[in-house]
Amino acid sequence: MPQIHEKVHELTVGQLAARSGAAVSALHFYESKGLITSRRTSGNQRRYTRDTLRRVAFVRAAQRVGIPLATIREALAELPEERTPTKDDWAHLSETWRSELDERIKQLNRLRDHLTDCIGCGCLSLDTCVLSNPDDIFGEHRTGSRLLVERRDRNDE
Repeated sequence: MPQIHEKVHELTVGQLAARSGAAVSALHFYESKGLITSRRTSGNQRRYTRDTLRRVAFVRAAQRVGIPLATIREALAELPEERTPTKDDWAHLSETWRSELDERIKQLNRLRDHLTDCIGCGCLSLDTCVLSNPDDIFGEHRTGSRLLVERRDRNDE
């Protein structure tokens, strides 16, 4: 891994990619989504402050556990003056995200447990299919065939 002299306060996109393990295209994407920022040189080259390494690590760790980028961006925006996240920030945010992840895990487990039943029935009925109609939420309002027509009508708009 290339070392960066401690007197160097800004990194090129290539240096940031090499040190963070993120592809240059990913760094450009993160910047377009407001997750990291850069300044432009007179030659229009990006320069990132050294603390961007920690922000990228924070973003990648959150992504690895399934946190959507929009949620990560909101969390970073809540930090005072959009400073770089600290270990305490991660602890607080990960505790907040824990319930979301637990709920997602429950949903995935339920889908996994019912997947065989769905394939076994062969009909993918919107009345009874746990994949298309979890917990029969649509059954309270309409029958399956009407629901399909409504979905198509909305998609045509």
